[in-house]
Amino acid sequence: MRYFIELAYQGAAYSGWQRQPNAPSVQQTVEEALGVLLKSEIAIVGAGRTDAGVHSRQMFAHCDIAAAFDAEQLKDRLNSYLPKDIVIHRIFSVSQQAHARFDATARTYEYWLTLGKDPFLSEAAYAIHRTPDFELMNEVAQKLLSHRDFQCFSKSNTDVVTYNCAISHAQWTKREGIWVFTITADRFLRNMVRAVVGTLLEVGWGKLEAAQFDQVLESKNRSAAGPSVPGHALYLTKIDYPQTIGS
Repeated sequence: MRYFIELAYQGAAYSGWQRQPNAPSVQQTVEEALGVLLKSEIAIVGAGRTDAGVHSRQMFAHCDIAAAFDAEQLKDRLNSYLPKDIVIHRIFSVSQQAHARFDATARTYEYWLTLGKDPFLSEAAYAIHRTPDFELMNEVAQKLLSHRDFQCFSKSNTDVVTYNCAISHAQWTKREGIWVFTITADRFLRNMVRAVVGTLLEVGWGKLEAAQFDQVLESKNRSAAGPSVPGHALYLTKIDYPQTIGS
């Protein structure tokens, strides 16, 4: 039978979600824990591939398990076995055709900024020392909603069929002293959110004119966009699925 696993993780100790030949990953850690507890080799497929150091408040993965088991009991055993920076929230059966990656209809990320140094948030948010124009950045961010090809924000040499993404939300808000950029799309390219944030900050600091942002979008050139901001302040926060994935 096919199952979905809902989990969350703090990504600082990992090279990202996806298995790597010589570095720890979240996928490998969960697969090995499942293998030990179920006494068989279990492969899981994630809803996305977060980069090194990036966190996820909600991630889904699917796997096929032939043997009968109690989902709640397995969840508790996994949480006892896994390291403290990974938690399993749910394990539930889905239709045999359900796919954690391809069936997802939307994904939401947040990027956290602090204005100035904050030792209590140094591992959770990116500290900047000049206040950007957040109102202007919000105005410019709305241009993302009407654009489709985001090659300018994609990591170079990425093996993808298309650079097209449909962004439905992009906004800066202030939350308990932290500035949060929230962005939702049907899919994201590698490094895309960090490059978007870095380019918006260039606008907010006056290094890039608002009108030039359109030129960056049309350029399809990563070097035309701003620098990528650090990964430790990026969070995958929500993944949406149709109700039809249920078993």
